[in-house]
Amino acid sequence: MDSWIGRAAALERLGVRAQTLYAYVSRGWIGARPDPADPRRSLYAAADIERLTARRRRGRKAGAIAASAISWGEPALPTRISTIDRERLVYRGEDALALSERATLEDVAALLWELPAPPHFAESAPSPGDDGPFAALAAIAQHSLPSLGRSTAQLGADGAAAIARLVTGLGLPPGDAPMHVRLAEHWRLDPLHADLLRRTMVLMADHELNASTFAVRVAASTGASIAACLLAGLATLSGPRHGGAAASLALLVGQAEQQGAGPALSRWLASGQALQGFGHVLYPQGDPRGLALLDHVPLDPLMIALCDASVEATGRPPNIDFALCAMTRALALPADAPFILFALGRSVGWVAHAIEQVTTGSLIRPRGRYEGELPGIA
Repeated sequence: MDSWIGRAAALERLGVRAQTLYAYVSRGWIGARPDPADPRRSLYAAADIERLTARRRRGRKAGAIAASAISWGEPALPTRISTIDRERLVYRGEDALALSERATLEDVAALLWELPAPPHFAESAPSPGDDGPFAALAAIAQHSLPSLGRSTAQLGADGAAAIARLVTGLGLPPGDAPMHVRLAEHWRLDPLHADLLRRTMVLMADHELNASTFAVRVAASTGASIAACLLAGLATLSGPRHGGAAASLALLVGQAEQQGAGPALSRWLASGQALQGFGHVLYPQGDPRGLALLDHVPLDPLMIALCDASVEATGRPPNIDFALCAMTRALALPADAPFILFALGRSVGWVAHAIEQVTTGSLIRPRGRYEGELPGIA
């Protein structure tokens, strides 16, 4: 499907009159922009039109709406933390790309947690061991207080302590410097590349109700401790279709080094494997986070060739996972660097969502749509 279509095609797909189309645009339901070929005419966002027509096809039955909301559907939970509006990522009313030009991850934590000053992610006591991030969080989750009944200030302190333990669990030495400085020192990067880490983690800090954030909110809705909520998010992030996407792409890059970009991609697609690192359902025009990072990451000839071949084969532009993979290669970072950057950045958003969910006082408990056999009635 074309990303932007003319009025005639829009009216045909919607099955409405021109006045109704204009009303949809004025209400913000359908994006519009001038036609580059004729500024007197407008083009309309095909993805918005598809969402409207799909909603009408489903009707307004509660079951259909709930089912569609689970997978890239309509907004399912009220939140004031972040949103994606006209393919622009927004953190509490501020443009995330603009924030990435100047803010630290700690600054974004203060914004998302609504704190008067940035928190510090330094442990008050030595970590019990180097057993990895899951064990590090689990060690404090089992002894932490439930989140119910605690003030937002106390929950924020719990969040800072949990993130501090996550940091050391991911291998960073103890310290009180900003996260990107500690990470750069750990990876022996210069200040210029440290700033790239800062930019990356700010852009990764939150992304609406993604899979790991939803897991965090489910845990928070039960009153689980903030550390336990982060553990739920980390477990979900570890999947190859979420935080492990860049690692999947790295496998393709390794094959491209041996076979060439074009042949490796052809074999990859022919085998039926999912091509990670390209396209995003919420960004038909391209993931702005990935594009923003790629402006600062030098691509070698192999990555350029692989990117060009993938875009030509799929029509999907590179996303944040491609940018993370490219940055890991360009800076000679450890193989798990994309996951570490993702987890550290997103942990700030997880805490914000956990606090917001706890304050609602509601339990997230969807129903299942049973499709099995039922016992007979005597």
